[in-house]
Amino acid sequence: MLAAPPLSEGAAPRRWTVAVLGPGGVGGLLAAVLSRAGHRVICVAGEATARSVRQNGIQVRSGQFGDFTAQVEADTELREPVDLCLVAVKHTTLDAALERIPAAVLGDGPVVPLLNGIEHPDTLRAHYGAQRVVPGVIRVASTRTRAGTIEHGSPFTEIDLAGAPERCGPAAAMLEEAGVRTRVIEDETGALWAKLAFLAPFALLTTRYGLTIGEVRTRRREELVSLVAEAAAVSGACGTPADPAKALTLYDAFPADSKSSMQRDAEAGRPLELDAIGGALLRAAARHDVPVPVTARVMAELAAG
Repeated sequence: MLAAPPLSEGAAPRRWTVAVLGPGGVGGLLAAVLSRAGHRVICVAGEATARSVRQNGIQVRSGQFGDFTAQVEADTELREPVDLCLVAVKHTTLDAALERIPAAVLGDGPVVPLLNGIEHPDTLRAHYGAQRVVPGVIRVASTRTRAGTIEHGSPFTEIDLAGAPERCGPAAAMLEEAGVRTRVIEDETGALWAKLAFLAPFALLTTRYGLTIGEVRTRRREELVSLVAEAAAVSGACGTPADPAKALTLYDAFPADSKSSMQRDAEAGRPLELDAIGGALLRAAARHDVPVPVTARVMAELAAG
């Protein structure tokens, strides 16, 4: 695990051109922060969102970054090469969204997907080629309340880029310079599973019962413990040991009113990333013959509505 390389003393950071596919809670926050740091940002989205962002910019309310409005470019399709492409759409819209970023136009810069789950890198590589794709993991609580308006609730924004330092280092340094804590981790499987094993119990239980994490960890404690243990067992079988006790400690430290992004999607009537999160966990469990009865039951109940 490597920190982003520091800029040379006295060196001015160069101006990047960054495409952000999906300026929602995650993509919108990163687009705004990178624009404020002096980079050229092109948000790629549907017509209504692109028009709103183009006309009004992206308004951010954040304890970490402050309250500000960033001006960005916006279009329904990428029409020129970029230095970096951040893919921040939901897994439920990934296939359709990728049509907005034609491989022939993209250029040689890395494509960094910041999606939940572990299976999406294969989709990106089939679309853009193995060498372009650098999977990323982001830890942040950020929500789009309407087009171009972002509420950033967590006191941190952290990204892990999974790949070789010579490939990931420049992008990591650029993000770090903009205020996003960024590390380079060469173990892609480890980076993706570390997030999924932690996210799945939180997302599935808060959504299944419509409860905040504070209510889940008290009223549904036994199920939380079981899901954490099952996710850790699957992660371990896939080569990435996880610590259930550490996960529970982190859940216990969350603000009691915290909700998962899946729960917020359910409340808003949006499609859920059940397959990307719970489905991926169940498929990995089946491949490695790891019993996950509580996860399977909760997933079945969620699927049934």
